[in-house]
Amino acid sequence: MAYTTDLTKIDNLIAANPNWSGITSEAVARMRLQNRFKTGLDIARYTADIMRRDMAAYDADPSNYTQSLGCWHGFIGQQKMISIKKHFGSTKGRYLYLSGWMVAALRSEFGPLPDQSMHEKTSVPALIEELYTFLRQADARELGMLFRDIDAARAAGDIAREKQLQQSVENYQTHVVPIIADIDAGFGNAEATYLLAKKMIEAGACALQIENQVSDEKQCGHQDGKVTVPHEDFIAKIRACRYAFLEMGVDNGIIVARTDSLGAGLTKQIAFSKEAGDIGDLYNSFLDCEEVADASSINGDVIINRGGKLMRPKRLPSNLYQFREGTGADRCVLDCITSLNNGADLLWIETEKPHIEQIAGMVDRVREVIPNAKLVYNNSPSFNWTLNFRQQVFDAWVKEGKDVSAYDRAKLMSVDYDATELGAEADERIRTFQRDAAKRAGIFHHLITLPTYHTAALSTDNLAKEYFGDAGMLGYVKGVQRKEIREGIACVKHQNMAGSDLGDDHKEYFAGEAALKAGGTHNTMNQFAA
Repeated sequence: MAYTTDLTKIDNLIAANPNWSGITSEAVARMRLQNRFKTGLDIARYTADIMRRDMAAYDADPSNYTQSLGCWHGFIGQQKMISIKKHFGSTKGRYLYLSGWMVAALRSEFGPLPDQSMHEKTSVPALIEELYTFLRQADARELGMLFRDIDAARAAGDIAREKQLQQSVENYQTHVVPIIADIDAGFGNAEATYLLAKKMIEAGACALQIENQVSDEKQCGHQDGKVTVPHEDFIAKIRACRYAFLEMGVDNGIIVARTDSLGAGLTKQIAFSKEAGDIGDLYNSFLDCEEVADASSINGDVIINRGGKLMRPKRLPSNLYQFREGTGADRCVLDCITSLNNGADLLWIETEKPHIEQIAGMVDRVREVIPNAKLVYNNSPSFNWTLNFRQQVFDAWVKEGKDVSAYDRAKLMSVDYDATELGAEADERIRTFQRDAAKRAGIFHHLITLPTYHTAALSTDNLAKEYFGDAGMLGYVKGVQRKEIREGIACVKHQNMAGSDLGDDHKEYFAGEAALKAGGTHNTMNQFAA
């Protein structure tokens, strides 16, 4: 942050314009620092560089994995980064994730929708822009408080304190971090994907996550009925995203290619193939087919040649074709290799459970071809983490010959097992899951897609139960405000968080002594000064 060096330049600019009465160089320098990022493209370029450095750091040492939490409102994203800076002193390695699921469920004008790409696609870039508006405001607010402290130190004649605070400004770390943004299956054909990608990049997205499902049949990754597309169709959309990045001047933009093949048993199309062994032929090799013994039985069917035999892919009444059972992992591996060889930077394998060896088994095969392959992984609330890991421990103990007679595998979710040795080991595996998976399974970035959807519901339930019950107002005071004060939650001073003090600063810049400021003696936020 070039606070002190910028002052001289602004002094010279103001001196060259003597009719700019009342404009002070220090106020201008402060306002410039509080609005460091002028456009979404500035943000996209800045954050893309961050992600590229983090990816290189992970390649050097997998303990350098990164994390993010999903958010559906600018305030939620802002509070996450404020909390991270408060608790850890740095935003390094921490991003935000924009979930298409949460956009559909919480941001659509149609009301709550399932994760099927039915929401307005313009709501996705709008949320990116909103998130960065709130993150930039967090910068402006925090810097504004530093500037006020500088003024107070100067007024008190405390030169050492003033220099210390100025150094804090010079070394200031922004709340602006990378956002990995969900573009679903592209909301249409490759052209539609390109147009939406440009809007998302223009809003500030440095990383786009796109999946290999059919756009108009798209399903949530953890539900049934998923339909994939041939590789050439998906590659066209990857290229569309890359063209969008390059056109917008974000040369370091990141594309996350997601495969849903592990849980997708259907395809809408037979892939085009010119010769045996090409990518179309490989895609078709997984189709569930039956040999055609009598050509006269063919009635509007698609017939493919497999090893010199005429084969009829099994077509469902929905006009979809099904893959052979048990081919999901093989298809995932092929998807990953094909995506990385055609412009993707990171992978996302959607799984049905959080199991490190299952993920690693596929990643090991990908890395035989592309050694630095890296994953973004969904630590999804769709998984029952407690049950899954207790069952994993149970199965491991059985394999080791350990006595498990005290446990009922089908009922391991029971609170009765919370204080048991099995429950403790499962919790420890959950605690270290991200660290262990980063090392063993090539996971560069761990995210939770829908955390604040669940935390908002849980905290609201707790407040409603107390406030509308016997606790009354104490339900709010004890359960919310007292905790905010004692835990140093910034938004306990909600007027300050909403920008009231920033507005006062501007009023003073603009009107001087005539400014009518909100932060006077009668502002009740003063009750939280301690």
